[in-house]
Amino acid sequence: MDFFDPGSGLQVHDFNPGIAMNGLIWVVQIPDDAVVVSGNTVTIHVANQAVADEIAFPGTVRIPSTLSFDITYTKSGMPRKIVPTSRDPLSAFHWAGDMWMASNSGTFSVSYNDGSFSAKGNFSSSGMFGEIGTERNGIFLGGDDQNDSEAGQDATERESVQSSQSVILPSRLR
Repeated sequence: MDFFDPGSGLQVHDFNPGIAMNGLIWVVQIPDDAVVVSGNTVTIHVANQAVADEIAFPGTVRIPSTLSFDITYTKSGMPRKIVPTSRDPLSAFHWAGDMWMASNSGTFSVSYNDGSFSAKGNFSSSGMFGEIGTERNGIFLGGDDQNDSEAGQDATERESVQSSQSVILPSRLR
């Protein structure tokens, strides 16, 4: 979660869980029951997640903090089928899935553990791009996915680029 100074546009806060020992960055495991899928919606509830405000990069000043948020994603329309356009399991184009247009909205609160800073608010993807769906990549692609790839080899470069950028993320908070 990033906060920007409205006057200068400069980032003034960067709340994240840091870099794990295995090299993963900005990833934190949440409890399985924090995510609920029901019909066309996915809700995520996270309470009191330990993060840090990384006010100097890279990791030289990290202020222990706590983050809570509730977010709801809602899919709409018909799914867009993604077929792999590469047989290389390391390629960004070696994935398959079904993606729907989606919107999101939610609330958040974050605070320094020492109480010297806090912020709360709400957010929405209104007017922005969003997708939600299922996907498989790398070794998890099956034979059916490869057959779909051969059938869809006439896919345009534009479609391939869109496919590689399909990401589910909350709207940037400003």
